[in-house]
Amino acid sequence: MEEARGPSGPTRRAMVTGASEGIGRAFAQRLARDQMELSIVARSQDRLDALAAELRESRGVAVEVRTVDLSEADEVGALCRSLAERPPDLLVNNAGFGTVGRFAELDPAGEEREILLNVLALSRLTRAALPGMVARGHGAIVNVSSLASLAPSPYSATYGATKAFVTSFSEALYEELRGSGVKIQALLPGFTRTEFQERAGVDASAVPAFAWMESGDVVDASLEALERDEPVCIPGVANRLLSRAQRLVPRNLTRRIYAAAMKRSLGD
Repeated sequence: MEEARGPSGPTRRAMVTGASEGIGRAFAQRLARDQMELSIVARSQDRLDALAAELRESRGVAVEVRTVDLSEADEVGALCRSLAERPPDLLVNNAGFGTVGRFAELDPAGEEREILLNVLALSRLTRAALPGMVARGHGAIVNVSSLASLAPSPYSATYGATKAFVTSFSEALYEELRGSGVKIQALLPGFTRTEFQERAGVDASAVPAFAWMESGDVVDASLEALERDEPVCIPGVANRLLSRAQRLVPRNLTRRIYAAAMKRSLGD
């Protein structure tokens, strides 16, 4: 299959899941600025349509809107078939969500949906895109994980575990694909100004201002690290210092510190 060509060469294409807000939206905006043709994926039709109109108008790029619930197996399957037939130059697996509370008291259906979206959909989309990327000798996948993937996460046990999968999975694929021309990155943001905390029911008011990052800054760090072919990107000086400090603290103490902080944020 021949690539579409722009005035200066092949048109580069990207697919971004979870593109309706936060880090996913920031990825779409940055990639459109870089003149990449886009396929934006999320559940919210209205938000995607508004973003697509904005990017077409401001950047003059082609934007395909795909309204998909990635926790639904059939809908993921349709998107996988599209990826296999025409893999993009860049796939950003950003869609995901977190739940907070005592695991024994959380809705089992919600926890299952969290695993389906954060783990199964991400791995299926990655698997669908990779063969075509490898065959042509270039491509990249950014899997959005979390700083929470580096340690056990009491009171957000499922979320932390799903993100630990994403980080380990991505690092393993990086080694499998070494020399293939295909890049894989695990992106581990910390506190980022999005709707994530509100949706998860977390009171983040006690988090100091220096610990927060803007979505656009996270995306810039990710793409710069991807250019350097780094398998793991932890954006922000404060986050990198925290990740290093975690390695020096005994794991049982890390669990207790995280649990105490989460209990305060939940008002327990």
